Amino acid sequence: MKIIIAPDSFKESLSAADVAAAIKKGFCQVLPDAEYCCIPVADGGEGTTDALVLSTQGQFIHSDAEDPLGNPIRARWGLLGDGHTAIIETAAASGLDLVPMAYRNPMLASSYGTGQLIAAALEHPVDHIIIGLGGSATNDGGAGMLAALGARLLDKEGQPLPTGAAALSELATLDISTLHPRLSEVTFSVACDVDNPLLGPEGASAIFGPQKGATQAQIVQLDHNLAHFAQFLSQHYGLEVATIPGAGAAGGIGAALLALFNTQMRSGIDIVLDAVSFDQQLQGADLVITGEGRIDHQSLRGKTPVGVAKRAQRLGIPVIALAGSKTQDEVALNNCGIQAIFSVVPGVTSLTDALRDAPTNLAVSAKNIATLLKLGSTHLSS
Repeated sequence: MKIIIAPDSFKESLSAADVAAAIKKGFCQVLPDAEYCCIPVADGGEGTTDALVLSTQGQFIHSDAEDPLGNPIRARWGLLGDGHTAIIETAAASGLDLVPMAYRNPMLASSYGTGQLIAAALEHPVDHIIIGLGGSATNDGGAGMLAALGARLLDKEGQPLPTGAAALSELATLDISTLHPRLSEVTFSVACDVDNPLLGPEGASAIFGPQKGATQAQIVQLDHNLAHFAQFLSQHYGLEVATIPGAGAAGGIGAALLALFNTQMRSGIDIVLDAVSFDQQLQGADLVITGEGRIDHQSLRGKTPVGVAKRAQRLGIPVIALAGSKTQDEVALNNCGIQAIFSVVPGVTSLTDALRDAPTNLAVSAKNIATLLKLGSTHLSS
């Protein structure tokens, strides 16, 4: 019996690799002779670098960068096992978690650090860079990222703009002739699980600005500044970035990548599954186990369990999902290929205890599922 174990992380509790290990531990107590294939995955957000590096036997690399407010940090990115694909999360150097609550201000926060990590990756023989969008503190449309990669953003006096979204209203020249020369040799895949445009009531500023510290007045100014920046991208490079679904992700970093580079924006889980050759590893499998911390209607929008299940469904392989918590969305999830969903929490408990006990709860739940499978198999064969 071949069993694929392909979960996401349980946020604030276990990495995807730890989740997979706990599930395998429980199954092995009942089905020790089965063939297990553990494939930790993610959908483009937090944990994507870990999942891809571990699943492909790649390596983690730490590089000097600036956090959103310009402070020096050491940020981590990954080089996949194929040696020519890099994975960079915008949150690694431009993340909201890097800025204390009292200092969060998207008018000043810059994506410069993300550009520095891309530049660091270009020093390696990579020809493909995966960018995981999400969790950013920035709202600068990727202007800081472009500056770190060599672009010149100048005001009407020919002086370089300060970093951050506030200065974008003064942009008079966007010169990309000085961009890093290796950028023309690289393709980008943007892992994104939101479809917000750059501008307007559903755009980067209105939807994500408040969680980054923006006041209502700042939201209006941020949207105005991004509109000005988008005009430059559209006028000079022929792409109407303002209305592209997903361009508003990570404060508009997606817009700059789409406008200037050979970039494809895709579902994060599909990018990850392709990178770990998931379809090939499904060959000959009898069962797939997946999961994430919470399975609900949001899972239907391209989260890990549904992405995994859809791949398995094409081959007629049954899928069981485990979650810390779940809602009553089984019918819709069943239609996506998930045959059964189990919450691993055994009873009423506090969130603190549920997070602490997650490894044990996962292993026990996996053992119980394996026992049912064994009993069913024995009964059918007798």
